[in-house]
Amino acid sequence: MDLRIFTEPQQGATYDTLLSVAKATEDLSFDAFFRSDHYLHMGDVDGLPGPTDAWITLAGLARETKRIRLGTLMTAATFRLPGVLAIEVAQVDQMSGGRVELGLGAGWFDEEHRAYGIPFPKEKFARLEEQLEIVTGLWATEVGKTFSFHGEHYDLTDSPALPKPAQAKLPVLIGGQGATRTPRLAAQYADEFNMPFASIEDSERQFGRVRAAAETAGRAADALTYSNALVACVGKDDQEVARRAAAIGREVDELKANGLAGTPAEVVDKIGRYAEIGAGRVYLQILDLDDLDHLELISARVQSQLK
Repeated sequence: MDLRIFTEPQQGATYDTLLSVAKATEDLSFDAFFRSDHYLHMGDVDGLPGPTDAWITLAGLARETKRIRLGTLMTAATFRLPGVLAIEVAQVDQMSGGRVELGLGAGWFDEEHRAYGIPFPKEKFARLEEQLEIVTGLWATEVGKTFSFHGEHYDLTDSPALPKPAQAKLPVLIGGQGATRTPRLAAQYADEFNMPFASIEDSERQFGRVRAAAETAGRAADALTYSNALVACVGKDDQEVARRAAAIGREVDELKANGLAGTPAEVVDKIGRYAEIGAGRVYLQILDLDDLDHLELISARVQSQLK
C-alpha cells in the first residue's frame, strides 16, 4: 500500500510551507506529494496569504526534491488550454527527472472562476474528454511528426507536439463518482483511478464500474491502479486525535466515519479494509500543514505497518 501526502493549499499556505511539507514527505519515506488545483478557499477560513498555482508550485518542488512523485488531485480542465497544459506538465516532468503525474478533472468550483475571471462553461465533461485526448496525444506523437485535433471545443493544427515529458509514459489520473462517463474515460485514458472522500462501499462499487469499463475497452482491469483520497487525523491517543481534529475544525466522530482518524492501530485497520476492495494507494489529505509531527507519527506508526 502506497501512502501519499495530499495538500489543500487554497485553504491558506505559502510556497515555503508547501516546501516544508514536501521535504518532510520525502524524508519520512512517503511515496508522493500531491496538491489540489484551486484558487479560492472553501469553508470558514480566510485563505491567507492567498492561493498558489499548482504547476508553478510543482515546478519549484521538482528542483527541491529528489525522490518523491509529484502531482495534482485534480488539475481543473477549465483553468488551462490543453496545449498549454501539455507543455507545462512536460516541462515540470523534465525538471523533476521524470517524477510527475497528472490528475485531470473537469473543474467544478464556480465561485473561484468568478473570483478570478476564469470562464466556467456549462458543458465541462466534453471539454475534459477533449483535453485528455489532446494532452495524451501530444505526448504520444513521435518527435518530428505533428499532431492535429479538430473537436467541438478545441482545434489544433500541425502542432510540433513538443516538449516531451521525461517519462516515456507520464501517468494520468482520473477520478470521481460518476457512474457511466467517468469509468469510460478512466478506462480509455487513465493509469490510475482515484475515488475521493468515499466510503468503502461506494469505493468498491465504483472500482467495479471502472474495472468493467476497462475490460470493455480491451484493457486488463488490473492495468489501472485504484486509489482513495481520505482526510487524515491520527493521534497516539484519543486526546491527541481530538486536538488534531479541533485544529482543522472537524469532529472526531465525523472524521472516523468519513476519513482515516483515530489511533495508528485504528487507521491501519481501516486502510486494510480499503486494500481488501482493491485500493493499492491512499492519498492522505493533510489539512494542518504546520503540524509536521502528524506526518512523523503516520510514517512511524502507520506506514511502517503497511510495507
